[in-house]
Amino acid sequence: MKLRSREVVAGLESLPRRALLRADGLTDADMERPFVAIANSYTNIVPGHLHLRQLGEAVAAGIREAGGTPFEFNTIAICDGIAMGTRGMCYSLPSREIIADSVELMLEAHRFDAVVCLASCDKIVPGMLMAMARVNIPGIMVTGGPMMPGEWRGQKLDVISAFEAVGAVKAGRMSEREARMVEEHCCPGCGSCAGLFTANTMACLTEAMGMSLPGMATMHAIDSRKAALARQSGFQVLKLLRQGITPRKIMTRAAFENAVIVDMAIGGSTNTVLHLPAIAHEAGVKLDLDTFDRLSRRTPHICSLRPGGQHTMLDLDRAGGIPAVMKRLGGLIRGSPLTVTGRSVQENLKFVKMPENGVIRPLKKPYHREGGIAILYGNLAPKGAVVKYAGVRPSMLRHKGPARVFDREEDAVKEILNGEIRRGDVVVIRYEGPKGGPGMREMLAATSAIAGMGLIDSVALVTDGRFSGGTRGAAVGHVSPEAAEGGPIAAVRDGDKILIDIPRRRLEVLVSGQELEERLAKIKRHVPRVKTGYLGLYSRIVSSASDGAIRL
Repeated sequence: MKLRSREVVAGLESLPRRALLRADGLTDADMERPFVAIANSYTNIVPGHLHLRQLGEAVAAGIREAGGTPFEFNTIAICDGIAMGTRGMCYSLPSREIIADSVELMLEAHRFDAVVCLASCDKIVPGMLMAMARVNIPGIMVTGGPMMPGEWRGQKLDVISAFEAVGAVKAGRMSEREARMVEEHCCPGCGSCAGLFTANTMACLTEAMGMSLPGMATMHAIDSRKAALARQSGFQVLKLLRQGITPRKIMTRAAFENAVIVDMAIGGSTNTVLHLPAIAHEAGVKLDLDTFDRLSRRTPHICSLRPGGQHTMLDLDRAGGIPAVMKRLGGLIRGSPLTVTGRSVQENLKFVKMPENGVIRPLKKPYHREGGIAILYGNLAPKGAVVKYAGVRPSMLRHKGPARVFDREEDAVKEILNGEIRRGDVVVIRYEGPKGGPGMREMLAATSAIAGMGLIDSVALVTDGRFSGGTRGAAVGHVSPEAAEGGPIAAVRDGDKILIDIPRRRLEVLVSGQELEERLAKIKRHVPRVKTGYLGLYSRIVSSASDGAIRL
């Protein structure tokens, strides 16, 4: 077992470095042990991260117990819910690259031998996985766990209940007092928002690809088992170090396909179509949109969780969590990939039990025959677009209607809440892609306004931006190429008929090819909205959403 930390502490030349470590309180014995980093994203503004300081202590205890010396550092964390609907949301997706870079910098600069990463929320988990794949030292992901669902008047609530309450008040379907009650009861404590939104989806897929211990994803933030599993993760990472098991030995093509299959089976967030390709890219694996669609077509949707269904993450945990989902999927799951347990997927699943409580359906009785995400193509999205199939009502799977075009999310939300959007319309929001936003904001304010106004069964939304994992309805995002790159969505005009056919995977603007080309030829080159600061840099270096919005 070759330790990178020996570069820091071994030999006479390391005397000055050892002197600095003694200032940290380290002894000779501490410096003889492997150095293990704890990359924590604790912050007291993000609800999903409030408890990560305590989990970090549990991880450190496990590292010491296994014979390692733990060192903890922090990275940034942005709460999408707090940033949602503001300019702050432009910074959310771009923060993923900063997180990956910051973890890489700390691991490489201090020559750590192994790492345990702690995170809960949307961009932080994928950012840390990107860093682990990039640096490729033994590592384990500890996800903080879901928030408990809220409750009021016997109804289960989550943060999406609050977003949709705004539109309900505007439509006269809810009083302001009732909305205030929703506000006060929907988020009862720490943890990632209580539904199969992006944070919990990414936790599930992290476990599915073998980068966290079994049971980690659905074990709730307030569950005492979470600290025990965090401690076990600290202990286990030393085993991985001794066995020479690194992230790239775990994050193989087969492991990523397992993650996609689980994603389709549970009906996860469309943001995974950005994050999994970005993580795969760092691991040297090509994961394109066609892979998602191919696996979706043969994977049944067997869990119906909020926001699209009636069950909560708590229900899924009680049903056996991701191990039970993977066992139910049977032969669809590849059993050979290695995991952070040091065993294969097949070995991990051997003794998994599945409580029959109706949360995970049999393969022969799925909610949908195909998976929860579909990839659409057509003259409006030559390089693809993404829709959460599982969150679309049957009446909206095929929809044709007139376009209502907006160049900013705020303008669309204003019109929706003012009652200017009619049944049958297709709201088009453009110049919100990775380059155009810049930053590819989530359109949760818009989709929640549509739902709150009672239009979810008659109005579709199409954008080159993206959606929150909490989005439901006929919401088509990631339209590529984006408007800022001269994509066809830039040429759509008010009143153009838009065709959305999800079963046939089509997204079309019903104008002739010649007309579309003539319109595009007349469009002036996009002027970046932001030219300075990190967003200005990001808009120049980010790739298309169809590639995972990775850095060029």
